[in-house]
Amino acid sequence: MRIAFVGKGGSGKTTLSALFARHLAHSGAPVLAVDGDINQHLAQALAPGEDAPATPPPLGPALPAVKALLSGTNPRITSPDAMIKTTPPGRGSRLLRLLGDDDLHTRHVTRVGGVPLMVTGEFDESDMGVACYHSKLGAVELYLGHLVDGPGEYVVVDMTAGADAFASGLFTRFDMTFLVAEPTRKGVSVYRQYREHAEQFGIRVAVVGNKVTGEDDLLFLKEQVGDDLLTHLVQSDWVRAAEQGRAETRVPDALEPQNRHALNVLRETVDAQHRDWARLHRHAVEFHLRNARAWADERTGEDLAAQVDPHFAPGPAALS
Repeated sequence: MRIAFVGKGGSGKTTLSALFARHLAHSGAPVLAVDGDINQHLAQALAPGEDAPATPPPLGPALPAVKALLSGTNPRITSPDAMIKTTPPGRGSRLLRLLGDDDLHTRHVTRVGGVPLMVTGEFDESDMGVACYHSKLGAVELYLGHLVDGPGEYVVVDMTAGADAFASGLFTRFDMTFLVAEPTRKGVSVYRQYREHAEQFGIRVAVVGNKVTGEDDLLFLKEQVGDDLLTHLVQSDWVRAAEQGRAETRVPDALEPQNRHALNVLRETVDAQHRDWARLHRHAVEFHLRNARAWADERTGEDLAAQVDPHFAPGPAALS
């Protein structure tokens, strides 16, 4: 299952991404955490108490190598340069198993705080004024498009703040999207944007209340988001200790009972989802054709609609 954590900046989505990824890893489940935020803080959240945890080489700058790997022997892709972030897999494409022994996982995944971590990379000074941050997310979009993850496997992605994910088709690559919202009007403002866009594509968005301090906060969230409110986390002394780097946060069971219960609810919700491979592939093709018409055909000098393989069947069967 692929899970995205989204929300307004400062809502706590990075903290929730790390808590959920650690919760899954602590249970023994295969999990990969992906830092897809413009501010790369997921490693620090995964390893509280460490000033500068080791992180893997970022995926974003390796985009040419990622394209070369994933294009495989697909005859519809004339060269890796003609492959764009939305190019869907087809017959001959290199498909990946979660945390497999392929070059991508070997080079770009490092265990941080007991959780395998992949990072997109920072938006640095050389990018200013000449690049869009979504160009770095392109490698993640291609990775998810060519990943064949199985039952009981989890990819947890900490997305960039706000509704920026809708600037690409990446938001359609997930089985479940958790929108983290503080009990304030600003905190729920992103929810309305997400709900409107997600409904057009049948994407389920569930709201996770965060930093709830009492019944008034909870009532406010219920009034604002209604039945989309899945669960909530209370203001956490454990999280504050983690943010201050105190050693006791290395013990996951020290998290408050209400907050541990919320993490269990998130997992139960994810596990109840049904992977619809046909829908994932259909959305991938739709956004690829949009990008091809909007800019990519002109930039590459090719008709990129030809990259769509009408006979490709997505899912586990494609591995054989």
